[in-house]
Amino acid sequence: MTNSPAESLILIDLFSLIFQVFHAIPEMTSPAGIPTNAVFGVTRDILMLQKEKRPTYLIVAADSPGLGRREQLYPDYKANRSPMPDDLRPQIPLAIEVLKAFGIPVLSLEGWEADDVIATIVTQARTRGTSVSIVTSDKDCRQLLGPDVRMYNIRKNSFLGVEELLADWGISPEQVTDFQGLVGDSVDNIPGVPQIGPKKATTLLQQFPNLEELYDNLPQVKGDKLRQNLEIHREQAFLSRQLAHLVRDLPLPLDWECSRTGQWNAPRLLELFQELGFLRFADEMRALVPAEALPPEKQEIDFRWTTVDTPELFDDFVAQLATQKKICLDLETTGLDAVRADIVGWALAWEPSHGYYIPVQGPPLEKKLSPSLVRERLRPILENPDLILINQNVKYDLLVLRRAGIQPKNLGLDTMIGDYLLDAGARSHGQDELAKRYLNHEMIPIKDLIGTGKNQRGMADVEIERVAEYAAEDAVIAWRLADRIETDLKREGLWDLYWDLERPLIQILAEMEWTGIRVDVPLLQQQSRRLGERLEVLKGEIHAIAGREFNIDSPIQLREILFTELKLPVVKKTKTGASTDQEVLEQLAVIHPLPAKLIEHRQFTKLKGTYLDALPDMVNPQTGRIHTSFSQVVAATGRLSSSDPNLQNIPIRTEEGKRVRQAFIPQNKDWKLVCIDYSQIELRMLAHFCHDPALVAAFEQGVDIHTAVAAQINQVDPRDVTSEMRRVAKAVNFGVIYGQSPYGLAAALQIPQEAAAIFISDYFTRYSGVARFISEVLDKCSRQGFVQTIKGRRRAITGVRSGGDGRQQLNLPERTAVNTVIQGSAADLIKLAMIRVDRKLRQTHHPARLLLQIHDELVFETPADRVVDLVKLVRNEMEHALELDVPLVVDVAVGDNWL
Repeated sequence: MTNSPAESLILIDLFSLIFQVFHAIPEMTSPAGIPTNAVFGVTRDILMLQKEKRPTYLIVAADSPGLGRREQLYPDYKANRSPMPDDLRPQIPLAIEVLKAFGIPVLSLEGWEADDVIATIVTQARTRGTSVSIVTSDKDCRQLLGPDVRMYNIRKNSFLGVEELLADWGISPEQVTDFQGLVGDSVDNIPGVPQIGPKKATTLLQQFPNLEELYDNLPQVKGDKLRQNLEIHREQAFLSRQLAHLVRDLPLPLDWECSRTGQWNAPRLLELFQELGFLRFADEMRALVPAEALPPEKQEIDFRWTTVDTPELFDDFVAQLATQKKICLDLETTGLDAVRADIVGWALAWEPSHGYYIPVQGPPLEKKLSPSLVRERLRPILENPDLILINQNVKYDLLVLRRAGIQPKNLGLDTMIGDYLLDAGARSHGQDELAKRYLNHEMIPIKDLIGTGKNQRGMADVEIERVAEYAAEDAVIAWRLADRIETDLKREGLWDLYWDLERPLIQILAEMEWTGIRVDVPLLQQQSRRLGERLEVLKGEIHAIAGREFNIDSPIQLREILFTELKLPVVKKTKTGASTDQEVLEQLAVIHPLPAKLIEHRQFTKLKGTYLDALPDMVNPQTGRIHTSFSQVVAATGRLSSSDPNLQNIPIRTEEGKRVRQAFIPQNKDWKLVCIDYSQIELRMLAHFCHDPALVAAFEQGVDIHTAVAAQINQVDPRDVTSEMRRVAKAVNFGVIYGQSPYGLAAALQIPQEAAAIFISDYFTRYSGVARFISEVLDKCSRQGFVQTIKGRRRAITGVRSGGDGRQQLNLPERTAVNTVIQGSAADLIKLAMIRVDRKLRQTHHPARLLLQIHDELVFETPADRVVDLVKLVRNEMEHALELDVPLVVDVAVGDNWL
């Protein structure tokens, strides 16, 4: 019995799809450090297919591992294929897990390819009268096309059927294998007949319907050379056709009911998406999971709140507050910029089920207290050094309190930072997420109070009782979270890392943000005008090289110029066509002048928009300074990050980028900026960990490390090291930390890949301690599932192989593991240094102020006559922040501006 023709099947070639998305989607990792971009792409496409195409059935076909029947027939079949990328390999089983959770069968048969599985299923579907769409880029599947069988290009959202095949190749589906027998297939290393391309093959097959007819009538073929070529390669043509022919009757029992769509295992999908860090997909699944199948989600926490809105209530509240040893304080404010925000209300809690809210702003006619009264009554309590203050993202509250003239002295646990230390790779450490994860509680969404978009209003405009519930919940939940997270930190041996390193840093960062840094706005505007003029000149040069005018910012027009008109090679493709990204332009710049000009134009355009034009608007009108925000919970390595604006990313490799720093100046004319940074700190960390004698000796002797390495590798006297030798050595030195492959080094230095491979090999031979260290890090990570920095900071990483010798090309989790140990330890060091420097400045009452931390560099402003003693103080604290097996050295620069 056949089903209705209305039934449809989507058949997916797993490896065709997974390779597409792997190369199209930028690098992604799960919270545990596993590569996930391909899994994300497959998940996204599966959801799209089910929602938009609504098939009756969905089946995935996969290649079987090992040698197949075609390799037995022709050993060179697919011989020229590159090995699977290391970062893709661990994603295959994850993608299959996701597919199975969607209820989608993943079918394969030993010895056969996915295409044969697809051909067999198509044959069965035709018998049932079910229409088929095949999601694949493999041309072999064109032989399967028919009235109810089409190929679907998921990237272009286009179908290829019998008519499209005729328009493209000029043949019918029945002739596809004959066509491939003549043309061959370079992807699968099917030889075909030399010198016969698609046009010639189409002409022959329009004259003769198949290879048998062609060879039976060979004398009728025009052209002596063509006839001779066909005759010589007769056997190869038929072999090629046999290799391209898909088997349609594999012993593949198929349960159609199990292939019916909509059989999602939503709880399992939710679990997978949470593990993979696919938060949007997880939210989608959470809405589908039956309440009884969920962990007790959206659990209401029983708490009450008191709105303290009369003098009598406030007197009682202050009396209770004064007896507390630890409290949670959470402020509701007029905005997100802490340096400019005013307090709307005070939320406090010191027990798990009761919160208090003190309104000082609110709608007219609603009861509230005087802002100054509340501020002055709470100041002595909050500034009591015996009172411990906790909250989620407490640095924000410290800044708002500072604006109100209050400076708490004693911080406890910041739940955001505590959770970050427990799981640095987590996608979010926000309170809403933590409440779900730790307490199974759904917080009141802020949009429920203030709305969104055009209708959004300020917190001071919301009814006070609604704000009271929202704010008290924040305080109570933070109090409960602090109890849970503190317990977890102590159990995991991370409490000291928080208490001694991250906690004191909170107030230092708050002070830096409060201070800000002055900028010369007229100078930025002048630089913007000059760069605008330079961009106009560049635009003319680009059009002249291209031979015509076009929109430089249009990828479509740029593709037309580069690949159609100039016929430059296509380096990689995206779902919309040939890529024109930075990496592509850098490779093309070697062979043509236009890409280099385009790179320059993009760099200047970004510099102008991101910094020269944006920074003046970010100056606080009340202070005349820019107040960037520093975060302790963004970078999984432990590094600080900067935002609004990001001052860590100001480009310094170009003169134009460097000049942006010229606009950052000290507050007073008789002051100086002092920049002090660790010299080659990550390489020193590497030497400390690996104990390689040659590397350690180079640092102990104070020689230039890149020159020393170049001399060792090239076996020459250091005095004979050329600038090119040093350049290569420097690239390898830093490349080792990031697990750079010969391909990556070759691309970075524009040298042959073979030469890069030899240099890396020689490096590990000369510095065997480095290879041993990498191997030890990976083996340990493979066993315990995480790596640790010098101060015990952890990062969970999976997908690391054991037993490596430190020289193999590292996959993404392995690169992440090694880099985390080195860069994370450097981050620990600079944080320790900041704490020591801050303490010493306070002890000595030095007038200098720490303004910025830019990775391994600290930027201060100080009176000109105090530069010398500041440098002495900071140098001593930074160089003795940790005792390493190699000396710590800092470099110092002093000037009237940051440049």
